[in-house]
Amino acid sequence: MFWEHIPLLWLIFVGITLIFLALDLGAFGRKEHLGNMKEAVLWSAIWIAVALSFNFAIYLIYGHQKALSFLTGYLVEESLSIDNIFVFIVIFSYFKIPSVHQRKILFWGIIGAIVIRALFIVLGLSLIHRFHWIIYLLGGLLIMTGIQLTLEKDKEIHPDHNPVLKFMKRFVPITNEYSDGKLFIKKNAKLYATPLFIALLAVETTDIIFAVDSIPAILAITTDPFIVYTSNIFAILGLRSLYFVLAGFMKMFYYLHYGLACILVFIGIKMLISKIYNIPIAVTLIFILGTIIVSIVASISHFRHKQE
Repeated sequence: MFWEHIPLLWLIFVGITLIFLALDLGAFGRKEHLGNMKEAVLWSAIWIAVALSFNFAIYLIYGHQKALSFLTGYLVEESLSIDNIFVFIVIFSYFKIPSVHQRKILFWGIIGAIVIRALFIVLGLSLIHRFHWIIYLLGGLLIMTGIQLTLEKDKEIHPDHNPVLKFMKRFVPITNEYSDGKLFIKKNAKLYATPLFIALLAVETTDIIFAVDSIPAILAITTDPFIVYTSNIFAILGLRSLYFVLAGFMKMFYYLHYGLACILVFIGIKMLISKIYNIPIAVTLIFILGTIIVSIVASISHFRHKQE
């Protein structure tokens, strides 16, 4: 299914992904370090520039329609990633993960997310092609998720309630030692999981939950497997650097949560009425951009008002 598209662009995508992941893990991840805001902003800018450059390549090869689909999907996934960041902050705070080790967890979390998203996309596309009515089920799911986001904005998150973590604790003993960033350590010939592994497991299982929302959202924009996967992965690849840019400012984005809810509801409605009227990609793109901008401006205004 995937290779029905121009192999060259797939090779470019895979090459870019591997090169930048190697740079991230090698040159910048060989030694654990705290990093700084300047480095995080630089890498966020690099990932955005790479995604937009790839989008331009799609425009040159496929034309404006697929380029618009990629850009819209990328913006949807990038905006939904902000919600992921809030949960990551809660997870790291709950397990008391030092900042110096958060980079490692996020890196391996992203690697896992690349595999998980591929599986979800293949499954989602297969179901839609085989059972078209699934699209209405997914549309309803997005609308319900959007409404739930609005109603549960201030709901507390408890990582220890994660069923996967509960299951894990039954079979693998856990130590409180961080042991220089290791995921597992051996003590008295017995294997112990460190808090870093538990946090990584929480991040991965949380991403599966978010994928249930994000994959249907992008499938409402396009069912082209190449556009769906590449736009999704480019948004994920920049998530680690974006985390360190936004982590200290999340309290400022008071209304962004409502903006994300509006986007999910809009896309859900788009899926439900697709047989009656297909909302143009350009309209979807304008709505998403406008919603994000209004949410951010309103949030900054609200924050400044509280500071006065």
